[in-house]
Amino acid sequence: MHNELFSIGPVTIYGYGLMIAIGIFAAYLSTEYLAKKKGLDANPVFNILIVGVVSGILGAKLLYYLTVLDQIIANPKMLLNFGDGFVVYGGIIAGIGVSVIYCHKKKLPFLRYLDCAAPSIALAQGFGRIGCFLAGCCYGVKMDSPISITFTHSDFAPNNVPLFPSQLVSSAFDFLNFALLCVLLKRNDKPGRIGAFYLIFYSIGRFIIEFFRGDLERGSVGSLSTSQFISIFVMIAGIAMVVLLNRKKSTDNHQ
Repeated sequence: MHNELFSIGPVTIYGYGLMIAIGIFAAYLSTEYLAKKKGLDANPVFNILIVGVVSGILGAKLLYYLTVLDQIIANPKMLLNFGDGFVVYGGIIAGIGVSVIYCHKKKLPFLRYLDCAAPSIALAQGFGRIGCFLAGCCYGVKMDSPISITFTHSDFAPNNVPLFPSQLVSSAFDFLNFALLCVLLKRNDKPGRIGAFYLIFYSIGRFIIEFFRGDLERGSVGSLSTSQFISIFVMIAGIAMVVLLNRKKSTDNHQ
């Protein structure tokens, strides 16, 4: 559990950054493959990916700043720390939102590309959580159990304390989400539903795992963490999408 994996001359390779890079590359290959399987033009995938990733990183950072706004007011220098401090939901919301605008301007069928990208987003998140594990961020609550992990060289998690492996559990869920969405995509006949299922599955899993997270500095809304609070609305949005798309299908079948 060392974030510094190895060095090549003056360049140090960090586990967190490496896993993020692997996740993005895997997501690109996966989305391109799924797009071709669904009969879509794969050429726009790279541009959509870049738009989604850049806006996603900025959105994740912005939402993190909002959750620690009181700390930033007390110490504005926190704004200069770009290396850590991201909230995934900010990335999801910003990434999807900006991608909608991009696809609209390019006259691309956003919902069809979203269905191919949704499993790939889950795949990237799975690798990203492994990066969190290597870095020690997003750590779990103190728990003395057979599955607990103990960090000894982390700059984020408390060292020499048995913790619930929240990063690895989240990673396993993300990979499972990827597999499930790929199966559903094969049978999907209504654009947008796979993207909606991604929102539903991810929000449910995130709501549950938050009970076992130990990094409480991410903010809260009442008795819920910020991410749990957002999860409720994301799940509702996903369910609403499924209902609306199914109704549209039913209406189309009766025309």
